[in-house]
Amino acid sequence: MFWKFDLHTTSHIDQLLDRDDVTLRELMEEDDVLQECKAQNRRLLLFLSQDQCMQELVNLITTEPPTDLEERMRFKFPNIACELLTSDVPIINDKLGADESLLEVLYHFLEQDPPLNPLLASFFSKTIGNLIARKTEQVISFLKKKEGFIGLVLNHIDASAMMDLLLRLISCVEPAPLRQEVLHWLNEEKLVQRLTELIHTGKDEERQSNASQTLCDIIRLSRDQANQMQENMEADPLLAVLESQDSVAGLLKNMFEGERSEASIVNGTQVLLTLLETRRPGLEGLMDLYSQGYERSYTVNSSILNAIEPHLKDFQQLLLVPPKKSAILTTVGVLEQPLGNARLHMARLVAALLQTSAPSICQELCNLATMDLLLDLFFKYSWNNFLHFQVELCVDDPHASIHNALVAHLFQKCQLVQRILDAWEENDKIQAEGGTRRGNMGHLTRIANMVVQNLEKGPVHNQITDLIKELPEDCRGRWESFVDETLRETNRRNTVELVSTHNMHSSSEDDDMESPFPNDLSLQQAFSDYQIQQMTANFVDQFGFNDEEFSEHDENIK
Repeated sequence: MFWKFDLHTTSHIDQLLDRDDVTLRELMEEDDVLQECKAQNRRLLLFLSQDQCMQELVNLITTEPPTDLEERMRFKFPNIACELLTSDVPIINDKLGADESLLEVLYHFLEQDPPLNPLLASFFSKTIGNLIARKTEQVISFLKKKEGFIGLVLNHIDASAMMDLLLRLISCVEPAPLRQEVLHWLNEEKLVQRLTELIHTGKDEERQSNASQTLCDIIRLSRDQANQMQENMEADPLLAVLESQDSVAGLLKNMFEGERSEASIVNGTQVLLTLLETRRPGLEGLMDLYSQGYERSYTVNSSILNAIEPHLKDFQQLLLVPPKKSAILTTVGVLEQPLGNARLHMARLVAALLQTSAPSICQELCNLATMDLLLDLFFKYSWNNFLHFQVELCVDDPHASIHNALVAHLFQKCQLVQRILDAWEENDKIQAEGGTRRGNMGHLTRIANMVVQNLEKGPVHNQITDLIKELPEDCRGRWESFVDETLRETNRRNTVELVSTHNMHSSSEDDDMESPFPNDLSLQQAFSDYQIQQMTANFVDQFGFNDEEFSEHDENIK
């Protein structure tokens, strides 16, 4: 008999709208106002799209709320206003995109002196970003008429919301011809050059960091979109500028000009590393790396390498004399002279440069003895796994004949074999005396295995064989004993500890060993890069593991 009852309910918002004197604030107090808006409640949308209501909504997201309000209530209405304006309802999009007076109110928000309120900046960026995607032609036309628009955005680049706005302009404009028009406009406004100028010792660190991140995102977005373009499509002008020799040279000039600060070195190097990316995981996320591998590959433009090569000596000097840092307390004691983020990024850069297989770059790094210095740091900072991984990348898989010079350099000038043996024996002595196993031993095991594998097979097999024969007789004997006994037993123990059901392996069989973790160092590089991006400046020195708690093979995932 339920039909005897009227189960139809009228929302409280409809009841409020029955009143002639209802206000916008009253409606915004209702918990279901956003739900009703997105459900396209016609009466509500007609009310919201009135000139007075739209004006009030825009004012709410661009005006600092009164300071005498309770903190949790100050941004309640601005937040709701932003959600209503970006609810992706056609009538609201049409009203906001077509009414130039409303766009002027929004634009006026940028004309304030920095710093912007970060919450209001995010509301502003989200609203403009939604309009760029939904009312593209109207909004782009409006912004292009504003001569100082890019300058105002960059003036507030310390707010991360401004980064998002710039990236929306680059990635969310459709169709392709209009997008190309926007890219040419941004290029004419010298966006790349102006962002590059912000990466400078004299600039605020937050501005440098955001400028660097914006340039990195532009490079990746542009390359991704270039891969999807049809053959007859025009090249991306922003990417062309970023990859030009003049642009890279300008960035390097800023990094090394005057007093060298860690912020400018690190932020500038991040841009260089992005330019040097030859492979990058797909947009599906980090977890898919291990099941699907890399989805995108790029060729490094020779102009980038040509600009970097003259400055290799400057990077070498940074490894020798880094920006000053105070002593810090780490998990293994006080570190009087921390490695620092600048030197870690130098190691990342050297690894990336070697992976380009550029003969002149490789030869210059050998001439400067850069690898010798990196190995010094590898053994000095025995608990810095981030550094250890980068050094491992530098000596891993010398697969091409152009690396013959590097192979010779590693075995002769750097005395790689002798260093491995000395470090291993020193660690054994420390442990025999009751000390803690050194934190770089897992990576040292992998490097030793790499030498053995390349000695047994591969394109540099003959060269390494000859180099081993050139070792002093006592050293050669120590190496052979180490490989046959110590390294073999270490690999056997690691295999048993990781997966007890696997067969025992010798060092020469390691390349065939199954593992639940990826063996491809490039995949691990992606994860390492992700970790480095998330950490604070001191974290690179404070981080460390005690090997009594973790087995050697765990170093694969640090």
